[in-house]
Amino acid sequence: MLDIKFIRENKEIIDISAKKKHVDFKVSDLLTVDDKRKKLTASVEKKRAEQNAMSQKIAQATSPEERESLISPMKVVKEALQKEETELQGVMKEWQALMVRVPNVPDISVPEGESDADNVEVRTWGEHTRFTFKPKDHVELMEANDMVDFERGTKVAGFRGYILKNDGALLDFAVWQFVLEHFTKRGLKPMIVPSLVKKELLLGTGYLPQGEEDLYKTQDDMYLAGTGEVAVMGYFGGEVLDKKDLPIKYLAFSPCFRREAGSHGKDVKGIYRVHEFMKFEQLVLCEASHEESVKLHEEITLNAEEMMQALNIPHRVVLNCGADLGLGQVKKYDIEAWTPSKDGYGETHSASYFHDFQTRRLNIRYRDEDGKMRFVHSLNNTATATPRLLISIVENYQNEDGTIRVPEVLKKYIGKDILGKPKA
Repeated sequence: MLDIKFIRENKEIIDISAKKKHVDFKVSDLLTVDDKRKKLTASVEKKRAEQNAMSQKIAQATSPEERESLISPMKVVKEALQKEETELQGVMKEWQALMVRVPNVPDISVPEGESDADNVEVRTWGEHTRFTFKPKDHVELMEANDMVDFERGTKVAGFRGYILKNDGALLDFAVWQFVLEHFTKRGLKPMIVPSLVKKELLLGTGYLPQGEEDLYKTQDDMYLAGTGEVAVMGYFGGEVLDKKDLPIKYLAFSPCFRREAGSHGKDVKGIYRVHEFMKFEQLVLCEASHEESVKLHEEITLNAEEMMQALNIPHRVVLNCGADLGLGQVKKYDIEAWTPSKDGYGETHSASYFHDFQTRRLNIRYRDEDGKMRFVHSLNNTATATPRLLISIVENYQNEDGTIRVPEVLKKYIGKDILGKPKA
C-alpha cells in the first residue's frame, strides 16, 4: 500500500505504473472517493465537536427549561451525525478496496513487456550441458529409478499429485540440508513457519485481493500460503523494530500451496508445476533506504546464484518486465536453470524488493536517528523450492545408462555417488 499523500502528489506516475504492470487501475477513481472521504471525515468531526459542546452545556444547565431548549437542537445534530457516520463507513470500505489495488512504482530499470517472454537476460553462468546420447526428461529418469510415483500421487492428492520415494526422497532431503547450511553461513537465521495463515497477512503482503484465485481457502476463513514470506512478515506485523538490528535476515522453511489457477495445460507432466511443495525463502527487512534495498536485492540474488553454482547447474538471471511484476514489487530478478529436455531454461528462483509497500500495510516500523517513525523496507527471494529444483539436478547429472550422478556438494548428505540402478 502506498501513502495517499504520495498518490495524490504523483498521480501521473501511479497511472504510468499501472499501465507498465498491466494492472486495471485508475488513480482518478481513488481520488474521487478520497475527496468524499476527506469531506465526510471533516463534517463528522465537526458534528462530533458540536455534539460534545452541547452535551457540556446540557450538563451545566441550571434549569429544566434551559436543558430542554438545548436537547432539541442536539437531537438534530445527533441524527445528522449518525447519517454521515453510516455514509462514511460505506465510503471508507470503498476507499480501502481501491487503496489495496494501487500498484507500487516499478524501478526505472524495469523493462516494458507484455509477459514473461519479454524478461531481459542479465547474465548467464556455466555451459549448457551436452550429452553424447539422447538425454531423458526428469519424468522418465525418476520413474525408471523408482524415485517418484505420479500414478499413486494422483490417487492420493488428485491432479498434479506426486510422491517422492527412495532416492527421490533422499535427494530432496539432501537439497534441504545443503540449502540450510549454505544460507545460514551467509547470515540468515533459520525459521520454520506455518502455511496456514490469516487473510489479513495475505492482504498485507499483497497476495490479496488480486491473487485469491490461486490460493486454497479453508472453511474457517484461513488460507494456505504459497510462500513462507507471508508468515514471516506477519511475525513482525504491528511491531516497532530497533534500528540497530536492521537489516534482519531470515531463512524461512514451510510447506507451500498453490492452486495454479490459469495454468491449465501448462507443465502438466512431472514436478515443475505442482499444488504442494516445500520451500526455503530468504526474507530481509532493512531501513527505509532505496540504496539499501538495491544493495540487499543484489545480495540475496547472489546468495541463490552461488547455491546454483555450488550445485554446478548452468543458469541465467533475467530482469522481469513490468507485466511480470506483482502489484507490490519494485523490481524482480528470476533465476532460471538449464533444463536439457527442454533445451532451454526453467525458473527456479525469484528475488524481489518492495520498499514499504508491504510494511505500510502490516505496520512494521522503526525509529530513525531523529526519532521519526518510518516503515522498514522488505525484500524476499527463493532460497530453493522443491521438488522443482530436482528437475535440473536429475536432468543435468544423468548418465547414458539411466542413472544419475550426485552433485559433489550433496554427496555427504546422501552417502553415495550414484542414484538409481543401471539398466541390465
